[in-house]
Amino acid sequence: MLFALAAPARAGVNIVATLPWIGGMAKEIGKDKVSVTVLVKPNQDAHFVEAKPSMVLAASRADILVYNGLDLEVGYLPLIINSSRNPRIQAGENGNLDCSKYINAIERPHTDIDRSMGDVHPFGNPHYHLSPSNMASVAQGLTDTLARLDSGNAGFYRANLASFNRTLEAKKKEWEGKLSGKRFISFHKYFEYLANDLGFRITGYIEPKPGIPPSSGHMARLAEMIAKDRPDAILTTSYNGKKEVVFLSTKTGVKAIVVPHEIGCQEGIGDWFTLMDMVVESLK
Repeated sequence: MLFALAAPARAGVNIVATLPWIGGMAKEIGKDKVSVTVLVKPNQDAHFVEAKPSMVLAASRADILVYNGLDLEVGYLPLIINSSRNPRIQAGENGNLDCSKYINAIERPHTDIDRSMGDVHPFGNPHYHLSPSNMASVAQGLTDTLARLDSGNAGFYRANLASFNRTLEAKKKEWEGKLSGKRFISFHKYFEYLANDLGFRITGYIEPKPGIPPSSGHMARLAEMIAKDRPDAILTTSYNGKKEVVFLSTKTGVKAIVVPHEIGCQEGIGDWFTLMDMVVESLK
């Protein structure tokens, strides 16, 4: 399992990852040829993280900084990068790896954004890491980066990518059809990529706008809608919305599910494949 700011003894390539799933992907591809430090804890809300001196120190030593992108880390990552004074990880350098450039982002706004719209991400929904199709692309991008920066081990990284892809194809067959046709209410726009990949629908949100807490009137309207439409469950993650989800579940009789959302967020979730197995199992 990967822990925040916990790195093993120095290996060939020093990787700093913002989020646990990114650290897990780096270990899948790099294995013993890399050391990985993760900045954000599994049950932290990645939207609201403060830059700390320990994060800056880790970044100052990084060969590669790997991050989610789509402005998910905009509140703290630019400060870490600038304060690190590490030329290898500055924007445009080979050691600055934005995973989102390898994915097909959804929900890109087509109008000008202002604060009345809530915490809308201008480049699209950043919660793509529960998408099997996107993770295949991210793994490829990470492999290419490692092979370029550590060319002597390029064959090793590409062999690990091939192994990852074989496991992914087998897992996709396991997950296929298990959630097709299901309907859920979600606290936040967290599961849209997963819904697209696995064939279920999100039919409503507890947040009236992204990042905006629901009013009592919104909650009352949602309770009426849920009682009438009877979705399969009401979803959230460990770090937000549990009180509102439990309230609506109690009010309507529709079950509440706290969905595992990150590597390390629950005991036994030590890699991305286990995370996905647990996510699919929780939603069945």
